[in-house]
Amino acid sequence: MTAVLSAWAPDGLGEVAPGDDLGALLGDLLTGRTPLADGDIVVVTSKIVSKAEGRIVAATDREDAITAETVRVVASRAHPGGITRIVENRLGLVMAAAGVDASNTAEGTVLLLPVDPDATARALRAALAERFGVRLGVLITDTAGRTWRQGQTDIAIGAAGVRVLDDLRGSTDTHGRRLEVSMAALADEIAAAAELVKGKATGRPVAVVRGMGHAVTDDDGPGARVLVRVGPEDMFREGTVEAYTRGYADGAAGVEARP
Repeated sequence: MTAVLSAWAPDGLGEVAPGDDLGALLGDLLTGRTPLADGDIVVVTSKIVSKAEGRIVAATDREDAITAETVRVVASRAHPGGITRIVENRLGLVMAAAGVDASNTAEGTVLLLPVDPDATARALRAALAERFGVRLGVLITDTAGRTWRQGQTDIAIGAAGVRVLDDLRGSTDTHGRRLEVSMAALADEIAAAAELVKGKATGRPVAVVRGMGHAVTDDDGPGARVLVRVGPEDMFREGTVEAYTRGYADGAAGVEARP
């Protein structure tokens, strides 16, 4: 049996404005093209969600916007162009500039991330399922860097009807060895695949991925929030400078080193 994965991103959405009904816009975009089928996953760039939600602020407020969206500073570095801040934002995501973005938005403005991408994914899934009468999944995506790796890729920040993790722990590999830690980030893999056809500056913020029907669920599921590594599982809560500063302060105060 041959495994086949396909993805396509239609042209013609146009500019999204605050207050737009995104479910209706996506429905119109996908109507009359390659028909949606059971098991398809619709992948939506978060920027158009942010625009529809009115998450637009003046560019002069970018640094203030980053600060307002920041829950915790992970690392900050000065460079010739200013300061880059890697922070945890209100969605629990660790990103440069809290995900505040100046690309693909009007001159003099920046975009904040959506308020609740999982809720948006659920609403879009319901609207598209009702319109097309198919069983599908929806992902909301954004671009992020990765620890230890150069470059950026798209990740899922919102999900509905998609099994976001494929937990293989306890199963065996092709040689019969038990898998102890393998857990595939399916939603992020699908998001990255969709970005190959959406692109960054093509005017195609929506893609359909076909061939991942085994990852589409009957219910909405827990969303993309479960992909975020938190608490004791987060081994990289601070950058080097921040960890050194805290360690120095703890040592001066007689605080015992953390395990």
